[in-house]
Amino acid sequence: MKADRTENVAAPRMGQTDGTADATLDSDVEARELGDALRAGAGAHDDDFDQFIPHEDRRVSADYWTPVRVATRAAQWLDYFGARSVVDVGSGVGKFCVAAALGSHCQFTGIEHRTRLVTASRALARTFDVEDRIDFVQSAMTDAIWPKADAYYLYNPFGENLCQFEYQLDREVELGIDRYKREIAAAERFIEHAPRGTFLLTYNGFGGRVPDSYEQVAIDRDQPYELRMWRKARQAGSGRVLRSG
Repeated sequence: MKADRTENVAAPRMGQTDGTADATLDSDVEARELGDALRAGAGAHDDDFDQFIPHEDRRVSADYWTPVRVATRAAQWLDYFGARSVVDVGSGVGKFCVAAALGSHCQFTGIEHRTRLVTASRALARTFDVEDRIDFVQSAMTDAIWPKADAYYLYNPFGENLCQFEYQLDREVELGIDRYKREIAAAERFIEHAPRGTFLLTYNGFGGRVPDSYEQVAIDRDQPYELRMWRKARQAGSGRVLRSG
């Protein structure tokens, strides 16, 4: 039984708070200010945004999570071309969905195979008060039925399968060349059979092929990797491949 030490604790004076309360308030203020900046299109530094991501996931941000400025540019394109719903395939810690939601008017769905990252993503959306516009789904890419949407975003989501152990996030999920091949094949099938008018955004490619039924409508080479946006112009292509990546 724990000792009752309440008699030794002085009641706080009006207006007095402990350090934890102050830190929480400061964090809320910083999140609000950062969210306002992204809504206004002012952008933000990744270090400022990443402080709201769990510590163990910040260290891999430069390798695994979409930079804020890339999400901001994608958000601008999505609004410009009239997309209203977006699926992030391999959404990780939710950084793209949250940052792009702040910079656009779109609804987002993130598909992620690690349960702990889905949990972190939902917390991130609540932090920036966009949880009503984002749904995070736990599923492997080969198992998932990709939700219907105007646009799909892929930041090389299957590449971890090819990484050596020390560069993988953890050992919680199946990884390897066989899974890589299955996921690339599933993505290519979906992209090929998506309805006419569907948008595809790729950042650093996705490892597969974009058929010539798609037309490239935007490209930004001033990012760390190329950001491209495609629109499906014809229901069936000629069989030629516009790009592999």
